[in-house]
Amino acid sequence: MTRIDFYLDFISPYAWLAFARLPDALEGLNVSVHHRPVLLGAMLKHHGNLGPAETPAKRDWTYRHVMWLGQHLGVPLRMPASHPFNPLPLLRLATAVGLNGEPNRWQCEQIFRHVWEDGLEANDPERLAALTKALVTESDPLPDAASEQAKARLKAHTDAAIAAGAFGVPAFFADGQLFWGVDSLPMLRAWLQGDAFLRSSAARPAVPSSLVRQK
Repeated sequence: MTRIDFYLDFISPYAWLAFARLPDALEGLNVSVHHRPVLLGAMLKHHGNLGPAETPAKRDWTYRHVMWLGQHLGVPLRMPASHPFNPLPLLRLATAVGLNGEPNRWQCEQIFRHVWEDGLEANDPERLAALTKALVTESDPLPDAASEQAKARLKAHTDAAIAAGAFGVPAFFADGQLFWGVDSLPMLRAWLQGDAFLRSSAARPAVPSSLVRQK
């Protein structure tokens, strides 16, 4: 069985689209998926990048693109009332409710749907409280998203993703190989099926850069 580490941030519509389509991409394969929430903002800061919605010229295109992708892929998607938003409450909730900081697929799905299906504020206090209750059974204590343990686990996931070479979400790692973005799902499947080209040196060209930017 091949382990897949799926690094995700609920702020990303691309992560939601990839999450929704992942079962089809992995159908029939012997894999285990580990969902690992990460703070996209910290990853972007580490690499000196801005998020798509933080670049004015890219913002409109990004929203148009994900709305079209949702319709094209058959994935329900409505923009939340405001975006970007602070994803920390949701990310810490996910690590608090998950076993050893790794929420299962059902738990991730509830959080993603909370953000991307209703068109409401993701961090509305009443909605967050209802979501928190929905993620556990009545006999279980409510997860403490503000706990130091939840914060530490989120940081550990984020640090691990950066150390592995991730620069954005959704990011999948299988056999130490990075697959980034919803459009990488066919490539991920090909790798898992032993695609000869992907495993050859031809798929990893070593090309030097000759670009020198003027300061």
